[in-house]
Amino acid sequence: MTTETQKETLGFQTEVKQLLHLMIHSLYSNKEIFLRELISNASDAVDKLRFQSVSNPDLLADDPNLRVRISFDKDAGTLTIDDNGIGMSREEAIANLGTIAKSGTAQFLEQLSGDQKKDSQLIGQFGVGFYSAFIVADKVTVETRRADEQQAVRWESEGTGEFTIEEIEKATRGTRITLHLKADDKEFADNWRLRSLVTKYSDHISIPVEMEKVVYPEFDEEGNPKESEEKSAPEWEAVNSAKALWTRSRSEVSDEEYKEFYKHVSHDMAEPLKWSHNKVEGKLEYTSLLYIPSKAPYDLWNRDMQRGLKLYVQRVFIMDEAEAFLPPYMRFVKGVVDSNDLSLNVSREILQNDSAVDSMRSALTKRVLDMLTKMAKNEPEDYQKFWNEFGAVIKEGPADDFGNKDKIAKLLRFSTTHTDKPEQTESLDQYIERMAEGQDKIYYIYAETHNTAKNSPHLEVLRKKGYEVLLLSDRIDEWMMSSLREYEGKSFQDVTKGKLDFEAEETEEAKKEKEQKQEQLKPLLDRMKSVLDEKVAEVKTTDRLTQSPACLVVGEFDMGLQMRRLLEQAGQKVPESKPTLEVNPDHPIVQKMDQESDEERFADMAWLLFEQATLSEGGQLEDPASFVSRMNKIIVQMSA
Repeated sequence: MTTETQKETLGFQTEVKQLLHLMIHSLYSNKEIFLRELISNASDAVDKLRFQSVSNPDLLADDPNLRVRISFDKDAGTLTIDDNGIGMSREEAIANLGTIAKSGTAQFLEQLSGDQKKDSQLIGQFGVGFYSAFIVADKVTVETRRADEQQAVRWESEGTGEFTIEEIEKATRGTRITLHLKADDKEFADNWRLRSLVTKYSDHISIPVEMEKVVYPEFDEEGNPKESEEKSAPEWEAVNSAKALWTRSRSEVSDEEYKEFYKHVSHDMAEPLKWSHNKVEGKLEYTSLLYIPSKAPYDLWNRDMQRGLKLYVQRVFIMDEAEAFLPPYMRFVKGVVDSNDLSLNVSREILQNDSAVDSMRSALTKRVLDMLTKMAKNEPEDYQKFWNEFGAVIKEGPADDFGNKDKIAKLLRFSTTHTDKPEQTESLDQYIERMAEGQDKIYYIYAETHNTAKNSPHLEVLRKKGYEVLLLSDRIDEWMMSSLREYEGKSFQDVTKGKLDFEAEETEEAKKEKEQKQEQLKPLLDRMKSVLDEKVAEVKTTDRLTQSPACLVVGEFDMGLQMRRLLEQAGQKVPESKPTLEVNPDHPIVQKMDQESDEERFADMAWLLFEQATLSEGGQLEDPASFVSRMNKIIVQMSA
């Protein structure tokens, strides 16, 4: 609705209403973080103005001293955060304060459980930003004017279902946020409380965070306060050190300061797991401060998520999420890179084609890998925490970053038949240390689930020989293994593909016996092939099985059955190929089939073997009803 004063009432986006309700209740126990979030947003707005002023100096003309100011009114119960940054237009205020543009918001909200402790961690991953104001305020007023416009707007809401917006007069650019504090939160309308919070949360910000200078009263000779003259304009002073943290020497920065700066750049409430702060001098000059988070963000598995480092050039902010400095599989890394070698008017397009950026990307990638390698070696418990959160995205590395494939392979962790547990805790180095005598390959199997992989009939002969097998069940695993050909001179072998070559371990007598069995079973194998001709390329005896009657095997260079299914489910065309059905000549079912003279019954048994083999490796039957019918028929015949 619109009134004479052009005040318009609009509704919040549904996701905003949900997030507001959950956040206010989940984060109230840590409510002071609202100030960190609002100062952080104000700092970003000032950074963005400073960047735009490089090409348009007039933006700073009327107010060149960039800052954030905090003021309060104890009697009125209000707290104000005011910046002279880029400001917002009416459309930007509606978009930024009334909607959440992040992709995956709906899925994120679905993850919330109603458990306040768990939800507070998730909400912290999402980044609470401006909405954190409603943790302590029952009404929030935002007055803002964009730097390149004359018209200002006032946005106001009580944090329920709607907000109002109207045009106003505002003499200066930037954004002023006034919090009307809840009765229980008047503690934040206090000078010393606010100063301590700024020091705690925002000391590292490169923009001055100012508060009104405390003026102590003067006393006469008898100890009585002198009558004050007419109050002059307030005198402001910086409460924080106002020096960009990454420009300071590592020896000057405490762990607490590093942790708080991480929360500033990431908007994550949890503390980082590790960080690396380095200044590079020489052919290229830049400073980097890289963080490994302790928790995965809700949208980590989306390769199109916003990612990258905050980019500064000669201490001037250039852009958020500069993705050119790290490969996609390192999209979890947060931090800052500040270069002396790039132009101040650098764009995302220029970054993609700059040789200096290529060199920095290579060095920063190596630094992250070195950080992880050191953690894996010296702090294995911390590394396991990292792997549990980010392992699946690291698995993209061998295909994304072929030049660092060996370093990435050393960081990989697997579930294996050594433990048979689903937890991925075993490294390739540990696997090699445990390799059986005479073993020259690293064996692995991929299936839809851990249990399917663990119980696959393909593992029977390998377990018997004491060969450890990597048990892969993450969807990324088959793609990852296609890029890992060998490790430390050992080739990888998919146990569901091609021939498992154990001939070197067999005696001449065993080889001869196997050849005789194959010759004896040739008529049976030919009969089975004629029944299953549309489904299999070949029926042959197996070296893989010791207990199961049959299994399906694809060619050494063919696409795996699991990858084929994934591509088919995605609607993609896959090359035509049929698996081989391998049968165990020592199994009673196979021996029974060899004696079967009833062709109809033989065909039912052959189909059952094929369908059983399909199910055992995690596949789905095209015609489950026919499978059940055949199974019932065989059971009736056996009991007759």
